[in-house]
Amino acid sequence: MMSVQIKWLGHSCFAVKCGNYRIVIDPFEPESVPGILPIREEAEMVLCSHEHFDHNYRAGVTVSKQPKENPFRVTDLSSYHDDKQGALRGKNTIFLLEAENMRIAHFGDVGCMPEREILEQLRGADAVMIPVGGHYTVDAAGARAILEEVKPRVVIPMHYRSEKFGFDVLGTLDEFLQLYDLDAVRYDGNSLELTPETPRQIAVLSCPVTGA
Repeated sequence: MMSVQIKWLGHSCFAVKCGNYRIVIDPFEPESVPGILPIREEAEMVLCSHEHFDHNYRAGVTVSKQPKENPFRVTDLSSYHDDKQGALRGKNTIFLLEAENMRIAHFGDVGCMPEREILEQLRGADAVMIPVGGHYTVDAAGARAILEEVKPRVVIPMHYRSEKFGFDVLGTLDEFLQLYDLDAVRYDGNSLELTPETPRQIAVLSCPVTGA
């Protein structure tokens, strides 16, 4: 069966795997995000949406030197980290990964509604990873507005806080869940096996916290 594994490593960091090829997105510096285990991963590729310390810790990922065929088509889509066209926090890259006839988007620290042509490229994605905590990014309402344009099948919230992890200034997951009208599925672990048959849902993955 065609599948892509999406694993949440905390905050905005994910490992996306197809076959034996693994991409880590937005690794964060050790102890930079309260309550979350440090990034110590192996992968074939590292992607960073922007150059802030909680998204660009490439040293946390050992990149394989063994040549492998990359099953992913990766498209960089330019956006902004704020609602002032980057004047406050600069630019942000949305990554669109395509493999196994599925489309997966990681929104990085998107801070406003992307341009219309970018929304068109993302529309109907099989899965999206999107920040919902506000302050540095779109908040719950902003995430909802983007998702209503994109209409993805699976929504994976990121960049929020709970009692155990995350920056104090961020909003909670519940603030988003109350706004977005889609069933939430809470996973015991921190990974999701995405297939063409995965039902529409908000996939709430478990965060790898310290002291667990």
